[in-house]
Parts: sequence; structure tokens; C-alpha cells
Amino acid sequence: MNASALSSGDRYRSIFISDVHLGTRGSRADFLADFLRRVSCENLFLVGDIIDGWRLRKSWYWDGSHDEVLRLILRHARAGTEVTYIPGNHDELFRNWLPLGLEIAGIRLRKEAVHVTADDRRLLVLHGDEFDSVVRYARFLALLGDGAYSTALVVNRWFNAVRRHLGYPYWSLSAWLKRQVKEAVKAIDRFETALAGEARRRGFDGVVCGHIHHAEMRDVNGVLYVNDGDWVESCTALVEHHDGRLELIDWAAVNRLSFLAPRRTAMPEAA
Repeated sequence: MNASALSSGDRYRSIFISDVHLGTRGSRADFLADFLRRVSCENLFLVGDIIDGWRLRKSWYWDGSHDEVLRLILRHARAGTEVTYIPGNHDELFRNWLPLGLEIAGIRLRKEAVHVTADDRRLLVLHGDEFDSVVRYARFLALLGDGAYSTALVVNRWFNAVRRHLGYPYWSLSAWLKRQVKEAVKAIDRFETALAGEARRRGFDGVVCGHIHHAEMRDVNGVLYVNDGDWVESCTALVEHHDGRLELIDWAAVNRLSFLAPRRTAMPEAA
């Protein structure tokens, strides 16, 4: 069975997703499962923080949609999709296995990856937390920040429950707040510049990352910088079309009407 046989929906050469944070209430695993059910691809890159090990140490939240995401990823792998998993800082436990060069159930575990697009651009693919000065130099402070961020996501969840009741589609309050804070905007800019600089130093045409939950595609001093976003706030993915064209997909915006429905806790069996 090949990847094209997996879905009658959208077919891409490559798909990049990150920052799903399975194991937390903030994860929109139901949105991601819907996306994974409707697409097929030759290459699937899991660009870190798929499972949130930091939160799982403190509390456990896992419903049927979280199981469904893992099941669908494995289904893509069985269908012939090359799946590459690049652990991030929240699923850093899997980084201990990197020296072994493991492949589990058809999923390759890598510290980073090199992807060559159909139009011959070389892209460095990595999570990106090593370029975030907060995480890199003060992990304790990062954990404190993670707690504050979790609180913001709780507010976001209730905010969207009210919007749904009033007949409005999903909209990320937490992502909007982040864009309004001047220091956050500056930090994002420094992060993007650092990632693009690393790609240039190593001779790549561009870089694909996650980590900061801020989907973006832009030129930074002659280097393509792409952040595939997240599935907590914005529900976005990066896709590569078969001609090499890259596109950020806002899955919540594409499905604004269907996402008026309450969050599903168990997903139906895919055909």
C-alpha cells in the first residue's frame, strides 16, 4: 500500500508538524487527527514536542483524540510514508535514544534532518529549542514560563467555549496576546534570525523548525525561515507541494465551520 492510497483528500510531497503537546488539555489533538485523516504524503516530519513530557510528569490528560493522533501517524508509516521524528525539549526523553539511530514501527528518530525539496532547495529541519536563550541557559525559568503559558491556554479554552456558544469559530486568544507583547515579538525575531543564521552557516537554503508556536514563512537575510506553528494555539502545518512549493496551512481557518462543534474526545475509525 502506498501513501496515495491512504487518503482521497489532499496529497502532498511532504508535511511538517510540531508542538502537538499530547498529554495536555491544551492540545488540539482532535483538529490534528482530522488533518491527518484527510491528507497523504511521501514524507512526514514530526518536528518536536509531539508528546509533552514536562506536563505528563505533573498531571496526566489523555483522551481518545490523543490515541487517534498516534494511530494515524503509525498508519501513515505503514502506508509507505517516510516518517521522521525529531524530539524537542518537551519530549526530550526520546533524545536519549538518538545515538542508537533507532527506527520504531517505521518511524526514524533523528536529532535533525536534511530535506531536499522537489525544486532542489536544501532545508535544515530541527525543533529549534537550542536557539531559544530561555530554554538553553535557564531550564528552571523555562519551566516556570511553561506554567504561566499553561494558565493562558486554560483561559483560551474557556474563551473559545463562549465563542462556540455564540456561534463563532475557533480563534486563539493566547496567540493574539503573544503578538501584542513587545518583548515576545522581539524574542521571536531574535529566534528567527538565529535559526536562519545557523542554516546559512551550514550551507542550507532554508530552515524548518517549531518550538515557539508562531507559524511563519519569510526570507531572513537571503535564507528561507519557516516555522510550522503548533497544534495548541494556531493549528497549523507546513506542506510541500509536488512542485516544491511550500505553504503554511491554517487548519482551523480552513475548517472554521466544522470546528464550531465541541471538542471530540473519541475519534471514529478511519476507513
